[in-house]
Order: sequence, then structure tokens, then C-alpha cells
Amino acid sequence: MKIEARSLSFSVRGKTLLQDVSLAVQPGETLALVGPNGSGKSTLMRLLSGLAKPSQGDVLLADQPLARLTRREIAQRIAIVEQQADTAERITARSVVELGRTPWLSALKPWSGEDTQHVDKALRTVEMEEFAPREWSTLSGGERQRLHIARALAQRPGLLLLDEPTNHLDIHHQLSILNCIRNLKVTTVVALHDLNQALTCDRVAVLSHGRLVALGAPAQALAPETVSEFFGIKARWARDAAGDAPFLSFQLA
Repeated sequence: MKIEARSLSFSVRGKTLLQDVSLAVQPGETLALVGPNGSGKSTLMRLLSGLAKPSQGDVLLADQPLARLTRREIAQRIAIVEQQADTAERITARSVVELGRTPWLSALKPWSGEDTQHVDKALRTVEMEEFAPREWSTLSGGERQRLHIARALAQRPGLLLLDEPTNHLDIHHQLSILNCIRNLKVTTVVALHDLNQALTCDRVAVLSHGRLVALGAPAQALAPETVSEFFGIKARWARDAAGDAPFLSFQLA
């Protein structure tokens, strides 16, 4: 499912958080959003998801203005995993993932075996099947994050938005989740802190002070001179002893 931002700007109490951002993400593509803290990544995510309305500009989902869709219609098309997602403590892990099916349920379409299958698959994808009966209050931050991702996957969206999904995960599960994202047949926008993780995405968008300053193939958008300018560090390409694909190496400027 295609998502497009056209000249998006967003201000709060006179402070501009995002200014004149335009980009399009094609069906099945994975776009990484990167930038220093406060660059506007989370703001752009909220605008793309419909959780916030732009001060100026438009968001188009499959060429249809997002503003014309109901919340239910948006929820059937877009799933978002935010950095901080509130969940009741007295609920099981499986029940959390089952919430992802809510947009598809109604009095005329109650829970069915198909919904159960979607939940089972989502739990398998994030390697959390054995945690399904556990109470939410007993889970670690990383385990909760994996379940929030599973809930989004159970929603079966056409567009998946993930705001720094690997923040609370150990390196094994960081790589596992990123590999999962790459293999999903769904349009994905993911905000990341780790620039080398962003190199594995189809394209990269770089934000700085609320503006889009680079957009393109990872090696192009994350060229060392671009990284050095907007992140305030020295960056260069490096290779490990095995001669694998190059990665970015950093040091303080």
C-alpha cells in the first residue's frame, strides 16, 4: 500500500516540529527514517498514521486523502508501534496481540478461527508463543515491545509504521525483528537510531530540525559527508575482516 506525504508541516504552540516534508513510500517498500534526536521522526510517524493532523499539507494513502477516512478505516489499513504504548497490566500476552484484530470485528463479524490464525502467526513471527499465557505485568520491556509488534502484525495492515522498534531489545531480538520486517510483504516505515541497521532497508530518509535533508538508496542517503554534517560526527565507510558489505564507522568530530 502506497503512502505519500505532500508538503507536510506541523507546529505546536508556535513551535515548528516538521516543515515542508514530501516523500512517497511505494507498495512493499521498507523506508528507514533517521535523524538526530528532535529531528521530527516521531512527529512524521504520527502524521502518517493519522494520530495527528498536519498544520499544512496532506497525507495520501493509496492515493486517497487520509483525512477523509474514518478511524476504523485507517486502523484496517495502518498499524503503528509507538515508542511508548500503554497497555493494562492485568491482561495476558496473548490478549494484547488479540487487540490487533479489533478493527476487523463487529456485531456482524465476531471473532472467528481466521482471527485466531492471525494471532498465532503474529506470536510466532516475534518468537513469543511460549509467553502467550503470561500476564503483562510479569514481562520485561523487551518482551512487551515484541508483543506490541505482534499486535500490529495481527492487524494485517497494508502499511506498518514502527517508531524505533528495537530500542528495548537485546541484539539477538534487534536482528530478529529487523529481519522479520524485511521479510514482511507490507509497506513499512521504520524510525531507527542505528544508521547501520538503516542500511539494510530499501531506502533511507534523513531528517534534521524538522526538514527532510536526504532521501534515497541507503548508501546515497547515508553518505559519510551527509552523516557527518547532520549528526555532528565524523563518519567513514569500513569493512570487517571477512570483507562483507561496508558499514559506517563513527568518531566524535
